[in-house]
Amino acid sequence: MSEQPSSPPPYSPDDRSLEDIPSVEVISRAAVMLLSAGAERLGLADADPERSPHRDLDEARRLITALAGLVTASAEYLGLHAGPLRDGLQSLQKAFREASAVPDPPGQGPGEKYTGPVY
Repeated sequence: MSEQPSSPPPYSPDDRSLEDIPSVEVISRAAVMLLSAGAERLGLADADPERSPHRDLDEARRLITALAGLVTASAEYLGLHAGPLRDGLQSLQKAFREASAVPDPPGQGPGEKYTGPVY
């Protein structure tokens, strides 16, 4: 009996080599990862964010600041992706302000040195 050649596994967008992925997609994926991780660290994925076992405002601050830097620095390249990413960033910044027992002064919150004050 002859062996049947195995067929290649189904194609996945994650199978592409980095050189094949447009820069806007790499930047957008990184931003979405930072956005998702920031939301998770704010506890927003849980029904009661204040009791979330994943809530860590110090970690959230770092992620939000990194996201702000990335979005601000790459806005000109993001085209139609820039607006939704800015909106998501601003939502995280506002959620952080609401979650903080002692809110940062305007302009001193996470990422605000890149985006300006968020109220």
